[in-house]
Amino acid sequence: MENNIFELQYALDTFYFLVSGALVMWMAAGFAMLESGLVRAKNTTEILTKNVALFAIACTMFLVCGYWIMYGGEDGLHGAVPFLSGITGDGVAEFEDTYAPSADFFFQVVFVATAMSIVSGAVAERMKLWAFLIFAVAMTGLIYPMEGGWTWGGKDVFGLYNLGDNGFSDFAGSGIVHMAGAAAALAGVLVLGARKGKYGPNGEVNAIPGANLPLATLGTFILWMGWFGFNGGSVLATSSVENANAVAVVFMNTNAAAAGGLIAALLVARIMFGKADLTMALNGALAGLVAITAEPSTPSALQATLFGALGGVLVVFSILTLDKLKVDDPVGAISVHGVVGLLGLLLVPITNPLTDDGGASFMGQILGAITIFVWVFVASLIVWFIIKAVIGVRVSEEEEFDGVDISECGMEAYPEFIGTGK
Repeated sequence: MENNIFELQYALDTFYFLVSGALVMWMAAGFAMLESGLVRAKNTTEILTKNVALFAIACTMFLVCGYWIMYGGEDGLHGAVPFLSGITGDGVAEFEDTYAPSADFFFQVVFVATAMSIVSGAVAERMKLWAFLIFAVAMTGLIYPMEGGWTWGGKDVFGLYNLGDNGFSDFAGSGIVHMAGAAAALAGVLVLGARKGKYGPNGEVNAIPGANLPLATLGTFILWMGWFGFNGGSVLATSSVENANAVAVVFMNTNAAAAGGLIAALLVARIMFGKADLTMALNGALAGLVAITAEPSTPSALQATLFGALGGVLVVFSILTLDKLKVDDPVGAISVHGVVGLLGLLLVPITNPLTDDGGASFMGQILGAITIFVWVFVASLIVWFIIKAVIGVRVSEEEEFDGVDISECGMEAYPEFIGTGK
């Protein structure tokens, strides 16, 4: 009887893990639609190519080496790479968890792709496609797995200190996934430079509108939906009353934070610009989601709404500040995922303070944030500079003017309306 109960738990938790992973995978479509809507029409095909290619690269690199770097070794989770060890999930008795190890790998690999997707939008409209894809190999095969090992993998940071022992907690990845992706994006943007015409000679900021706001809105809704798998799946189980209740709370708080973030950003935009700015509203929803990701299980619904609203307010001011600093981010990814990712980490101790049973301290969160940012930013900067020296990272001025669809992909997304299409 006991064995039958365990097998039922195993089946339920494995199925839940896989469905959650599939929802997170669907976020790749959300990023693709959001980014293709916020860039100009002449750059649409290239950014879609980046998004579908980076997902495949992330899955392959994490399979070959990333999973082992993050979880392998004596202090790893399972101590094996699925591709090399042949883990299939058949040996239930070999693992203490109530889900298949291959399901764990699948759930983890879509998080890697999410981190890399954040980079895509920030460097849009002026980066060489193959330079970006080469960076994706390094990011998903080494840079992300290293910091993931120091956090979710429970490993010491270069053997010096353990973040978990110092009061660091990140439930679903405000810092580990989102801030890490933004740090890599920031490094890329600094190496790459701004788009031509974005900033005037006297410091003025010139708006470069996206081509398809319906697509951007669709992408936001897809990301909003996928986030239920992102946060909900991080409970890791649903086969007990306790876990089922935890999943329900996480879903509720995730949704509440997104709503709070959108409303707050919309109101701030109305006050500052006198108009209801759709792009700020969309980024506000995403900021709310990022803000609650570090700890969606302990706040009340009202607290989650307020945390999301803080993210929505912060993202508007962050986007404007980065523009003043001439950091050109076409989709606001650095602000949404980086600045608000840090906010999410700092909010954790409010509802989940450090105790003997776990939780977080403000100093622990700050230490973790610094560790993640410094490692990812510096490692990414080195990789970007190497790529720049070897093949270059930026398309020519003429190619940028004409749009990178033709020069990088040889086809246009909307040939009937722009460019050379007949």
